[in-house]
Amino acid sequence: MTTNSEIGSPIKVSVETFYVEAQSQPEKDKYVFAYTITIKNHSLCSAKLESRYWLITDANGKETEVEGDGVVGEQPTIRPGESYQYTSGAVLDTPVGTMEGYYLMRNEFGSEFKAPIKVFRLNRPDILH
Repeated sequence: MTTNSEIGSPIKVSVETFYVEAQSQPEKDKYVFAYTITIKNHSLCSAKLESRYWLITDANGKETEVEGDGVVGEQPTIRPGESYQYTSGAVLDTPVGTMEGYYLMRNEFGSEFKAPIKVFRLNRPDILH
């Protein structure tokens, strides 16, 4: 599944999700998902990814908030017209859930802004089509 954030930010975020069957244990309510994020800078100046915020919600309505510096141990600076890509994961208690959030960015002039990440679905392929 692929989604894009197009909410007026000069930073556009696209997401591709994957169910990781080999690491999941449905009998123990453990469903593992991976997601690949591509962050594209459409502005005229460089932007550094300072931190992230995620709201992860499973099908039971359980919400988990995740905040931290950078992504996958990095705080990349993305130059105009360039992209940065990484893969990470989430573990849910249900075979379906959602994620949404934002990246806190800082441009080369020191101004901070949020790059929104629109809600996207995590789901086992045989659950929803």
